[in-house]
Parts: sequence; structure tokens; C-alpha cells
Amino acid sequence: MKNLIKQLRKERELSQAALGEQLGVSRQTIIALENGKYDPSLPLAFSIAALFERKIEDIFLP
Repeated sequence: MKNLIKQLRKERELSQAALGEQLGVSRQTIIALENGKYDPSLPLAFSIAALFERKIEDIFLP
């Protein structure tokens, strides 16, 4: 699934590790999300949206 996580993370000047720490997941999970190789669970998607103060559909693109 395509998403804007990498762009949003860079706008906030967060490392992959720092974002993972804030979300309670590993850096490897963030890498997989950014590369579209991992689709997040619904709770994780909601956490990502809340962290970036966006709607889920504004971050994750079909």
C-alpha cells in the first residue's frame, strides 16, 4: 500500500527509529511501511494518523 509516511516523517525531522519508538514498533517496521512492503494493522494506522494529525485516508493511498 502506498503511503506518505516517509514524507511526513521527514517534515517532522524524525528518524525511522524515533518514529518507531513513538509508535511502539521497530525501525524495521517503519522501513517496511515506508517501502509499501507492510500494511499496518488498523490500530497502528490510527496511531500513525493521530501522530501526524491527519486522517488515515490522507496518509494511506489505495
